[in-house]
Amino acid sequence: MKFQLKAAIVDLDGTMVDTLGDFEVALNRSLADLDLPPVTRAVVARTVGKGSEHLIRSVLAHQLALPNIKGLDHGCDARSVAHLYEPAWLRYQHHYLAINGTFATVYPGVVDGLQQLRDAGWVLACLTNKPLSFAQPLLQAKGLDTFFAHVFGGDSFERKKPDPLPLLKTCEALGAMPAHTLMVGDSSNDAQAARAAGCPVVLVRYGYNHGEPVDGVDADAYVDALTHIPRALSARG
Repeated sequence: MKFQLKAAIVDLDGTMVDTLGDFEVALNRSLADLDLPPVTRAVVARTVGKGSEHLIRSVLAHQLALPNIKGLDHGCDARSVAHLYEPAWLRYQHHYLAINGTFATVYPGVVDGLQQLRDAGWVLACLTNKPLSFAQPLLQAKGLDTFFAHVFGGDSFERKKPDPLPLLKTCEALGAMPAHTLMVGDSSNDAQAARAAGCPVVLVRYGYNHGEPVDGVDADAYVDALTHIPRALSARG
């Protein structure tokens, strides 16, 4: 397959920045405020990728299901999660914004990889399921914001990835057809959205993908660093 690409849409968490530390700290401070036990990093890694709302609901359900939770007698059910969701979301926003980027690191090869794409004349957008108010400060804190013509979050459109709508809207903003716009991500969410939108897709192997190996996901190529994208696409061409 010959790719004729002029633009790229790049995911954030697990693709450009390892944010598990931020998630873990913000979630555990929020859980402590609610007198719930801390969540492990392994649980967070399996849960991230579908937006903060899904993350909080999933973590609440997991923690409420733990045995011997002191002071709680309602157990884990949908009503319990719904009851705690709003206060958990408010505490999470407070804690995440306070530490955004502090416990996160840019993956090796990201800066050079983005620069390569820019030098090739591509226009870039960042598209993440993270709320925009979290995404923009993180990109700025890590010195990545200047690479992108547009930044869109999980609350920028009516639906989130894996729905294709965010990709189609981002392609419109970039002025590029989906077939000429590469999706770069780390998970099945990114790949499913790309396939449905008609975008080619490359996945990084070092990301989260809900705790599953990314090579099992339908994609056009898999890379160990963003700097490997041109070579991977040439091999497919």
